[in-house]
Amino acid sequence: MSAPATHRSAEEIGRTPLGPRPLPPLGEQKAAADMSHVDTVLPNGLRVIAVRRSTVPLVELRVRVPFADPAESSEGSQHSAQAEILANTLLTGTATRDRVQIDTELALVGGELDAVVDPERLSISGSSLVTGLDTLLDVLRDALTGAVYPADEVERERARLVERIALARSQPNVIAREALQKHLYGTHPFAKEMPEADEVARVSRDEVQALHAKALLPRGSVLAVVGDIEPAQAVSAVEEALKAWQSDGEAHEMAPLPMVEGGDLVLVNRPGAVQSQIRLSAQAITRTDPRYPALQVANLVYGGFFSSRLVENIREDKGYTYSARSHPEFTSHSATLLVDADTASDVTAAALLETRYELARLGLVPPTESEVDTARRYAIGSLLTTTSSQAGLASFLVNLAGLGLGIEWLVAHPERLANVTAEQVAEAALEFFAPGNFTGVVIGDAAKLAPKMRALGGIIVP
Repeated sequence: MSAPATHRSAEEIGRTPLGPRPLPPLGEQKAAADMSHVDTVLPNGLRVIAVRRSTVPLVELRVRVPFADPAESSEGSQHSAQAEILANTLLTGTATRDRVQIDTELALVGGELDAVVDPERLSISGSSLVTGLDTLLDVLRDALTGAVYPADEVERERARLVERIALARSQPNVIAREALQKHLYGTHPFAKEMPEADEVARVSRDEVQALHAKALLPRGSVLAVVGDIEPAQAVSAVEEALKAWQSDGEAHEMAPLPMVEGGDLVLVNRPGAVQSQIRLSAQAITRTDPRYPALQVANLVYGGFFSSRLVENIREDKGYTYSARSHPEFTSHSATLLVDADTASDVTAAALLETRYELARLGLVPPTESEVDTARRYAIGSLLTTTSSQAGLASFLVNLAGLGLGIEWLVAHPERLANVTAEQVAEAALEFFAPGNFTGVVIGDAAKLAPKMRALGGIIVP
């Protein structure tokens, strides 16, 4: 005879004899506290945002340097290749420290520094114990003003990057992203997120050093520091540490992108592929537009989180995909809406049909009060969660700064979301999610996909 159960299952707890147990109401979403800050521009042109967040005795540092290709077209440009080598060798040696010394000094204060680059910016991320901020800033200063790009490090990085590019270009998501960017922006430098292997192989140490001197500049750049600090003292420490980082020029911002216009999708052939990638895009609005909060909520209802209409349709109901989402992408001048879904080849056309159907339905059958309330609460909660840590807040602030915004936008945004009405969300849905606004690409085996894609229409089939 089995012993009686000593506990109830989650399903039993969640039900009563009359049916599912109602969930308690969510508590009031409160804005983050302890946000004392200083936002200023130093004499060398560097904007510094320092915020006190005393949750743990650490400090997070983020640097954003506009690092766009000054050429109007990416064709024949070596900028992308040179920038990748620069970012990956910036912290490998200076006039006073070799790579081992850099790593050792940072390790002694629980610190690290790393640099990455994309078509719009060079980003440096770092952290340390709060008592190690001076060391963190000194190593940063040394790299910004005295990086020597050792020949052996450049050679090693060239070889590694060539291998990494070859591997990346075999990945379906990378193939889809490159195809979408090319379709949307042609030869604009923003479309070139990864250099060609032969371009990397041609990069010399002298070219990397020249790019550093020409493009890694303080004026127009932003540094955010968040942690258990006094903001004014942190700004003074940054100013003292980086006073030697000087230039008369200004970091190069990316040229405005062409507007995304709705139109036919393009089927990109990937012979033998058993899965397809659907990538759609439409023009959107920036965070400073008064309609943005309504658009943000409308996007969540459509495909921006797990309880969205798109996920419910093509994942939960029909099982066409494991992953589907919609999300905004921001640049310094504009914004777009992106819709992503990966599907098996035999259901690609059906998944695309349902994706378009949900776009149209969002405008014609507007989100209900319940949908808007759920999405609004998710938006506020996820924003507060994302910025609750020192690292999350530092990253969010430096990205806002790249759009010309500051901490005031972040503090006020939960209230903007809370005030969004269902009518405003319906207007945003009708304006921005109309299927005719979208264009994009479908990546897959054309031999399998072409007949159904032709029948579906609105797709250029090779």
